[in-house]
Amino acid sequence: GKITGTSDALNTNAIMDLMFAVDPDCDYVGFLYNVGEDSATMPIADAKAYLDTKGVKYVEKTGTTTDEILLAAQALVAEGVDAVFTPTDNTVQKAELTIYETFLNANIPHYGGADSFALNGAFCAYGVDYANLGIQTADMAVKVLVENVAPADIPVMTFDNGIAVLNTETCVAIGLDVETVKAAIAPYCTQVDEITTAQNFEG
Repeated sequence: GKITGTSDALNTNAIMDLMFAVDPDCDYVGFLYNVGEDSATMPIADAKAYLDTKGVKYVEKTGTTTDEILLAAQALVAEGVDAVFTPTDNTVQKAELTIYETFLNANIPHYGGADSFALNGAFCAYGVDYANLGIQTADMAVKVLVENVAPADIPVMTFDNGIAVLNTETCVAIGLDVETVKAAIAPYCTQVDEITTAQNFEG
């Protein structure tokens, strides 16, 4: 299994970095996801490992329907978490328009693993910078085909630096300053895009 390549796997640590850049005093994180979605398994495990090394506690709430996700969101607010993380999870994404005001009213930033989360009201989303991913994939092809570098000698790359999408309406609503947040997260992204809440996501 000597392979190389680029991966568009969600870089969970990068999202956690953003979370602590925005709120260095964050000491209780909520996870909101559908336990039945395979795409959530690895990022949640990665997030737990990251928080364990920082000594930050966390709590999980899950659901499989929009109604259950809303109840889970309300439960996270009741727990008093400082921030909420959701990986690339279709169930929560579909529910985001239903739940975002729950977090908004509690001044809790919700971080999602795809830009559609922010468009539907989440505080911040983080996605792969596909333009840069393409460039790096091309660079690898050149190494293998032109420079005769063995594929096994090239590490598989995932992105620490993707694109952060900041919902400026939500940012202001939870009491944060847009420019301050942008400055805090800029070192962790290739770019920061600003959007406001829209009722549906045209992909």
